[in-house]
Amino acid sequence: MKWLELSIDTSHEGIEPVSEMLSSVGIDSIVVSDGDDFEDFLKNNKKYWDYVDDSLRREKAGKYSVGFYVEDSEEGWALLGRTRIAMEQLKAEKTGLGPMIMTMKNVADEDWENNWKQYYKPIEIGKRLIVIPEWEKADLNGRVPLILNPGLAFGTGSHATTRLCLEQLDSLVSGGERVLDLGCGSGILSIASLALGAAEAVACDIDDKAVGVAYENAELNGIGKDRYTVLAGDILSDTALQEEIGTGYDIVLANIVADVIIALAPTVRGLLKGGGTFICSGIIDTRADEVAEKLREAGLVIEETRALSGWYCYRLESQ
Repeated sequence: MKWLELSIDTSHEGIEPVSEMLSSVGIDSIVVSDGDDFEDFLKNNKKYWDYVDDSLRREKAGKYSVGFYVEDSEEGWALLGRTRIAMEQLKAEKTGLGPMIMTMKNVADEDWENNWKQYYKPIEIGKRLIVIPEWEKADLNGRVPLILNPGLAFGTGSHATTRLCLEQLDSLVSGGERVLDLGCGSGILSIASLALGAAEAVACDIDDKAVGVAYENAELNGIGKDRYTVLAGDILSDTALQEEIGTGYDIVLANIVADVIIALAPTVRGLLKGGGTFICSGIIDTRADEVAEKLREAGLVIEETRALSGWYCYRLESQ
């Protein structure tokens, strides 16, 4: 396996927010270089050294960076695309972050400006859908276009879990449905349902940044707030949010993680109308059986199981 070595140059004050930004896109293994820490070490640990080369001192002085590695693969490059978006958002939100230049083997930040987007391409899904990044053009060939700018939120259609959910929607939505999207991220699933003919959709995410991203993506697809509502909060604990979301949905979606799906399971039946469908994904293969058992215990019947690249998706109905 090949790896790409990257580094983001920042300031002393920027190390923590840059590290948090990387974690938000899924990068948690980092290497921090803090020039202040180096000088503190020299001052407070003189018994451990007699001489420090001037060139090393010059190299460390005033250098603040956060390094990390990603796979040299399609998924790794897509992760770098999300990182590049997150950097731009961070720079817009905070000051005092220093140069904020990302380098890879001496490839400077400006070289990313026109290159990172090439790793998001149109994707045909199911029989009807085609997911198109906002900056790309594609021949529709009779398919329903879903135009998307992923922003900071998860969900581009390239990941197996999202694709599995989209395939289910492609086959299920026939027109007029009410849809609820839990853990909506970029809004891709709920917006896709509306593009395919659903009458209205409500989307919810625990991250309030997802609200703006989802609304922007809805606007790209000509979908207004008369049909689409995006909310922020935790449906498991926020009673006001639960009341606002309501019940009686034809389709409930949850592309999250196994633990959250397990926690949601007892709530789902109350969100669905009679004969409604629950689609859940984000389930790694090692936990598929465990999640399936908890879903059955909650009174849900697994009608179909799909798997792709080690991830599982269940389509269920309530008893």
